[in-house]
Amino acid sequence: MTIKETGGREIALDVLSEVLENGAFVHVALSRALFKYQYLDKQERAFITRVTDGTIERLLTIDQVLSMCSSVPVKKMKPLIRTLLRMSVYQILFMDRVPDSAVCNEAVKLAVRRRFAGLKGFVNGVLRSVSGRKEEFVFEEPSLKYSMPQWLISRWERDYGQEAAEMMMKAFLEDRSITARCNLQLASPEEILRSLREQGAQAEVSPYGEDLLILRGYDYLEGLEAFRAGWIQVQDTSSYFVGKLTAPKPGSHVIDVCAAPGGKSLHLADLMKGTGLVEARDLTWQKVAKIEENAERAGVKNIRTEVWDALERKEESAGQADLVIADLPCSGLGIIGKKPDIKYRIREEDLKELADLQRRILAVVWQYVKPGGLLCYSTCTADILENQENASWFRENFPFDSVDISGRLGPDLEEPSMKEGWIQLLPGKHPCDGFFISLFRRRSGEEIDKKE
Repeated sequence: MTIKETGGREIALDVLSEVLENGAFVHVALSRALFKYQYLDKQERAFITRVTDGTIERLLTIDQVLSMCSSVPVKKMKPLIRTLLRMSVYQILFMDRVPDSAVCNEAVKLAVRRRFAGLKGFVNGVLRSVSGRKEEFVFEEPSLKYSMPQWLISRWERDYGQEAAEMMMKAFLEDRSITARCNLQLASPEEILRSLREQGAQAEVSPYGEDLLILRGYDYLEGLEAFRAGWIQVQDTSSYFVGKLTAPKPGSHVIDVCAAPGGKSLHLADLMKGTGLVEARDLTWQKVAKIEENAERAGVKNIRTEVWDALERKEESAGQADLVIADLPCSGLGIIGKKPDIKYRIREEDLKELADLQRRILAVVWQYVKPGGLLCYSTCTADILENQENASWFRENFPFDSVDISGRLGPDLEEPSMKEGWIQLLPGKHPCDGFFISLFRRRSGEEIDKKE
């Protein structure tokens, strides 16, 4: 049986087995598979991606459906059969262009191919039952409707209200365009757009920045000449806003303490027009290597990378930075749309540990900001404990004042909180990932220096 004959299902089965049974991260396992099979045509690669991401996105719903149609509890199924049934149920319920009969037949073939011929009748029977009972599977409770753990729903409803929580969950399940920032030191937006369109990619300028593009319709990123030449860097709109809000001047000294994969560092270096210095640090050489790879591809010269633990004070950096970027490790609850397995991995008790880690890092890195300089604290989550509460704690315990950031993101994106120095971006409400950004200025003066 060839890959073409199975329609990429066997590849999706292997990727999903890695994620659901062996604990791999979906974005890592899927990227590795797509790179290995990059010779496949665009349609087949898209099928693999959708089945893989979709199955994980809808996992709670799928398992409920299986529990209604199978005599064997989901947890007691053979791991490979469980994964095969899950991905097949996703195709039956959420992929209208795939005939149910084809899904059932290919699942049976895969069961036999993977030496589970004795269970082919079970696989066929369960999937035929799912296909015949489709109309029953309309769930109103949000946890099953959006495949979201109930503790997360309760937390978001408490913090943002039921309407905003539902908008977020709905947005996480919608198709997402890729955004990419133009490297203006190498090419103009017009040149970049022309290059992308000549290769068949759909590209348009984002309403939130003339150097930010919305990309669709391309096969894979590495095949775009504009990417290989360093003209574009994939960066979500929310991350792009960090550069717009901090707006470093040419010649500035910037320290990005948790910089990998380097999107914000590259943006800041570009805003400084190749002058000054951006110190991009992260915890491991693997993460720093990713920053260096992106910087080299983009031809950025005013970046210096370093392996450094943000919890460790670096003496020679004290009081040196005009701007410190502290985009810190977090729960990642704002990027569930891109990494759907996050919602099953994170536990409520993890949030307190992460908030504590963020405070420990902030208690170190604020010292790198020179008097009058800026510190930007951001996360890619949508949790008040990690965001608003930590920002308030920082302002109350260190010699910093909040900076009014209203008006910096344009007239279409204004929130009352921006006058207080922060914005919480929410999927569904805002055109980006869930993201928190807060900006502080270090007080200057003899009295403050003595207190320190």
